[in-house]
Amino acid sequence: MAAELIKGMEIAQKKRNEIKERVNVLKSQGVTPGLAVILVGNNPASRSYVTGKGKASEEAGIYFELIEMPETITQEQLLQEIDRINEDARIHGLLVQLPLPKHIHEEAVIERISPEKDVDGFHPINIGRMMIGQDTFLPCTPHGIIELVKEKNIEISGKHVVVIGRSNIVGKPVGQLFLNEHATVTYCHSRTPNVKELAKQADILVVAIGKAKFVTADYVKEGAVVIDVGVNRLETGKLCGDVDFDEVEQVAGYITPVPKGVGPMTITMLLHNTVLSAERTVASN
Repeated sequence: MAAELIKGMEIAQKKRNEIKERVNVLKSQGVTPGLAVILVGNNPASRSYVTGKGKASEEAGIYFELIEMPETITQEQLLQEIDRINEDARIHGLLVQLPLPKHIHEEAVIERISPEKDVDGFHPINIGRMMIGQDTFLPCTPHGIIELVKEKNIEISGKHVVVIGRSNIVGKPVGQLFLNEHATVTYCHSRTPNVKELAKQADILVVAIGKAKFVTADYVKEGAVVIDVGVNRLETGKLCGDVDFDEVEQVAGYITPVPKGVGPMTITMLLHNTVLSAERTVASN
């Protein structure tokens, strides 16, 4: 029997409707949530992501500001622009679209963003708060994954979660968020000798390594929940994930498709964090 699809598009739309209602409440209190994105250079993929963020923001009623800077800017010029936005009361969320040109250090840029406006959830202070379970801005893709699982009423507490991939953006934080929900978590990566054996023990398997169709049916326990974070383009031009969907669908209990699985939740949780920041501003005044 084929796995049940976890339809990220549908769940994201439900969440965005709730976000729009929260925005309307804030506007009735005289506050419009504001999101600013800094785009350095003209990377086509980055521009596409930023366009998607702008469109989703405007649909939710969030004020969106795009700051475009040439690839030739110095790191100091970029940091000065971040300082300016940190002080702008109209802006509740700020992110710098990654990747950045090689002459600019990503860590210095991320650390310059005010933790109170870090709606990407990448600032070391917010990562630290997440690690110890404090209320904070959670990284968007990992948070979106948790929400997908919860929306399907899948039990997390006491379950074995295996994460394949250890990036700072997805792998590490998603494992921590599952740990915060009382799961037992195993991380696998390029140096793990027995990935297949460990993956097959997972009640919930999260795959985020950027290798097309890496996980096949023999990696997956019967009835497991499979979350595919990868987005890869095949020679045919078709998109696929890190999981061989056609094979794994026959074994898993639940599975996310690619596209329209995890992806739509990333921007949705960015909007959630921006609105949360505005709500905190109202509460503190």
